[in-house]
Amino acid sequence: MAGGAPRKWKSVKAMQEAIDAYFESCKGTPLMIDGDVATDKYGRPIILDEKPPTITGLALSLGFTGRQALIDYQGRPEFADTVTRAKSRCEEYAESRLYDKDGANGAKFSLGCNFGWREVNETKISTDSVKVVIDV
Repeated sequence: MAGGAPRKWKSVKAMQEAIDAYFESCKGTPLMIDGDVATDKYGRPIILDEKPPTITGLALSLGFTGRQALIDYQGRPEFADTVTRAKSRCEEYAESRLYDKDGANGAKFSLGCNFGWREVNETKISTDSVKVVIDV
């Protein structure tokens, strides 16, 4: 008899539906005033309850206790593609924030911790051959 806790997800399809619902919930909802979408001074819709998609948020929405449990599920062959694709959606969001001065530091942290990104500084030292001429 096998030990351990029962599997949280038995169906890839059911998990994918829950993942899709999580990403949909991250979008928030537009503020409506008198039946019209309210906009800011730049004409962009005002969105309520919008939140960034994160690995931990995804894990919690799927009923896991934390991000590591989701990562562990990624090791199950039948769920590997589904979880990898969902994590890639979180990674894509963080990557896009690198171009936004307000979100760049948080994005760097998330990409480093969750996706193994590292900042690499390269220093190249070159020496040109120098011809020395001595007149005697």
